[in-house]
Amino acid sequence: MHRVGSAGNNTNSNRPRKEKRLTYVLNDTADTKHCAGINCLALLKSSTSDGSDYLFTGSRDGTLKRWALGENTATCSATFESHVDWVNDTVIAGDNALVSCSSDTTLKMWNCLSDGPCTRTFSQHSDYVTCLAAAEKNANVVASGGLGGEVFVWDIEAAVTPVSKSSGVVENDCSNGINGSTNSLQISSLQTISSSNSIITHTTQCHGYVPIAAKGHKESVYALAMNDSGSLLVSGGTEKVVRVWDPRTGSKNMKLKGHTDNIRALLLDSTGRYCLSGSSDSMIRLWDLGQQRCVHSYAVHTDSVWALASTPTFSHVYSGGRDLSLYLTDLTTRESLLLCTKEQPILQLALHDDSIWVATTDSSVSRWPAEGRNPQNVFQRGGSFLAGNLSFSRARVSLEGSTPAPVYKESNFTIPGTPAIAQHEILNNRRHVLTKDAAGSVKLWEITKGVVIEDYGQVSFDEKKEELFEMVSIPAWFTVDTRLGSLSVHLDTPQCFAAEMYSADLNISGKPEDDKVNLARETLKGLLAHWLSKRRERHGSQASANGDILSGKDMAARSSAHSRIEVDGNAENDSMVYPPFEFSTVSPPSIITEGSQGGPWRKKITELDATEDEKDFPSWVLDCVLNNRLPPREHAKCSFYLHPCEGSAVQILTQGKLSAPRILRMHKVVNYVIEKLVLDKPIDSVSTDGTYAPGLGGQSQSGSKPWQKLRPSIEILCNNQVLSPDMSLATVRAYVIILTSGTRLAFCWKSHALAKCWDLYSSGVACHDRKCPRDPCIYGKMIGFRSRGIL
Repeated sequence: MHRVGSAGNNTNSNRPRKEKRLTYVLNDTADTKHCAGINCLALLKSSTSDGSDYLFTGSRDGTLKRWALGENTATCSATFESHVDWVNDTVIAGDNALVSCSSDTTLKMWNCLSDGPCTRTFSQHSDYVTCLAAAEKNANVVASGGLGGEVFVWDIEAAVTPVSKSSGVVENDCSNGINGSTNSLQISSLQTISSSNSIITHTTQCHGYVPIAAKGHKESVYALAMNDSGSLLVSGGTEKVVRVWDPRTGSKNMKLKGHTDNIRALLLDSTGRYCLSGSSDSMIRLWDLGQQRCVHSYAVHTDSVWALASTPTFSHVYSGGRDLSLYLTDLTTRESLLLCTKEQPILQLALHDDSIWVATTDSSVSRWPAEGRNPQNVFQRGGSFLAGNLSFSRARVSLEGSTPAPVYKESNFTIPGTPAIAQHEILNNRRHVLTKDAAGSVKLWEITKGVVIEDYGQVSFDEKKEELFEMVSIPAWFTVDTRLGSLSVHLDTPQCFAAEMYSADLNISGKPEDDKVNLARETLKGLLAHWLSKRRERHGSQASANGDILSGKDMAARSSAHSRIEVDGNAENDSMVYPPFEFSTVSPPSIITEGSQGGPWRKKITELDATEDEKDFPSWVLDCVLNNRLPPREHAKCSFYLHPCEGSAVQILTQGKLSAPRILRMHKVVNYVIEKLVLDKPIDSVSTDGTYAPGLGGQSQSGSKPWQKLRPSIEILCNNQVLSPDMSLATVRAYVIILTSGTRLAFCWKSHALAKCWDLYSSGVACHDRKCPRDPCIYGKMIGFRSRGIL
């Protein structure tokens, strides 16, 4: 499974340290829609009659959104962005505290009524945090559970009190949206619950808050629920049992058995006497905690039950899951009714007066009629059935074709989302990525600008991929995934600095056409252009000019650690961003990375405020954009042999192996051949035996020399295949011939007449064409042949 966190290796100090990566997440729409499945919902009802209710949605795209609800409207009034992986659950604690948990192993706190960033980050869990529970009448208590089997109970009021930093729990102040702070928490002991229900107090070495740990789960926890007063907590997961805890002490009260598969959803009534559980065994069970037994079981679904929501009186339950169906069940009479069916599995439910919000693996959220105040009104429509006691009874009914018809065919309102990207392909030019979303739309992205450059609509993805194929070879300098529903582009050092292109190929004006442009370096400059601008404003022109961001001691230490880093002499040491690397400010990408302190963080590039430094960015990123330093790049050149075609009278130019940049085009090789053939004295810059020949890859001179007009008159072959003048050495090695000891290239005249002219000239015989110009150099005679149409 995808893991997000520090890339450092702390288990073996003898291994080389792996550098932190930088990721940027692309978005081609305004920041008012989710672009992946909705994992969680939370409702905040207005305390005044004329105020708006708010719906909070947490998505697999890593963000939360706040929606101001009207009668038939929902306006996105805020986006909360800090998690670096899926948001799995969210709850409202008190009047204005929004708490979220994520697959990035953290919990985060937000002021749900403001547009501000994350206020606190807690990193106590060892694995994905999957679920949360809050006490409605006790605003301070929130519980969290995860795949590591941990269940923690947090005192929110104590957690937000800033005191000295604790080593017992990682807590970060992210008031600027970035983890890393000197503020911490207030309690100094961790209460660990052993399997014998005894409480063992561990005092941490430093003062700071740590949550209560309810220990007992040996496997993953998927569901939590708490009663209104916060005096009772229930948990469930892959162990197929419901565990009951006292969250005030962490002691385990009881264990309830009955389910035959993972427990995925839990509910407690306000008093804490009754508990509802939904399981992957397709069953819903009602437990009496006072009697410590299951009093009813409901075979309603034909597949896993993933979401439960009850009426305020706990008389009826709404349930949804993997079978795409939403059911309403009377817990007393066992009467059940199919309210609606969806196109995707149902992940979460939120009852809102007489409606219910339904979240699925789709990026949209829909509202359906529910009659939450008086659910018996729905049953008067007819079509109900009696829920069985065994799961196979409901499955048998489904197989017999007697599945009930849904009461409602369409939702009464939908908050639309952007279809998630379901398929992608990195094209050979290593600048474009072809994608196909869940709606079937195929788009072409330019990742060095973060924009869609072509929307092909609903066409065949495979056919479009073949159509866009180019016979070019550029090193793989980035990787891509679509876990967050959009393109996440990952840059890892030193691999990301392997790709270069000529400025002419990028259509960059104002630079010599043969200047080499490092794609990763220019992409980083484009991503951090806003940050660099803010930094210049913050530190002044002098700090901007010398690029120093560290103290002398820190800089010396880092220079020692990066002794193999080399300065990129071909790139200007400035922050100028060229057009092919200008990122959109309308739909700006978000950066995900981490520095020397804190954990991973996420922020839009337009929201970077220059307070970020080496504690927040990987050192190699700052070395690149500020100090113009790049790591060594391996295998940046290609070696090859160059000789005349078989049977040609042209002399052998060199006996040794030539070496040139792998991006060198064949027309440069042609120029080199003509220089060697035509000029009386070979150029001094040519070298053999594996050393670089600047004549093959040097800067172009201003204006064209006369002999350069002969370039189309010579062909370069490999394996008897004529190579295109625009083909690079790397492309030849990738598609024409693959050799480890060097590619063998041959050159020859393009026509028989030109070859004969060369033979006469090299033998000292005058040209027989009296009208041919008598220039002392062979290129004059060749031009004469060409002008008369002989060639």
